[in-house]
Amino acid sequence: MQFCFGCMTLRYVMQQLTQGVIRNLEGATEVICSRAPSQLQYLKQVYHSKFGVYREHDIEANTSGDHQKILLAYISTSRYEGLEVNREIAEKDAKVLYKAGEKKLGTNEKAFIHMFSERSGAHLAAISAYYYDMYGHSLKKAIKNETSGNFAHALLTIVQCAVNPGTYFAKNCSSTAAC
Repeated sequence: MQFCFGCMTLRYVMQQLTQGVIRNLEGATEVICSRAPSQLQYLKQVYHSKFGVYREHDIEANTSGDHQKILLAYISTSRYEGLEVNREIAEKDAKVLYKAGEKKLGTNEKAFIHMFSERSGAHLAAISAYYYDMYGHSLKKAIKNETSGNFAHALLTIVQCAVNPGTYFAKNCSSTAAC
């Protein structure tokens, strides 16, 4: 089932989670991780008024582990939405992600959660470009190699929306007339 990324879709996916009808965590992850902070704030209000519960409660009840941590951090952290990027910090962050993942045995998921939930989309796009320049392959490839499951899906959704949102939405909405 294909999911569109509008408010109605978020409510539909999250309502299914709430009611236990279906546990489409991939769809819910895509809806949440493809949103800007201002959109998430608005959807928080809509969600609570429609369902009478806070979305954080439903996320806690229906997810676990690092997937839960990234979703909760992503919806609760305020991020800059502009296009300005401090290039020095972006380059440093690319190194931090490399050290937290590919450079060591095992992955420091906390570093990924911190970076992906607190950095702006423009900043993540810059990190991705620096990562490629410094290590010869994409951040997306590193995420695929270092993480798995719904946690990987959340990180990939966030970075794809940061790097090229038009391509992300075109690919994910291609078979949905409502998008």
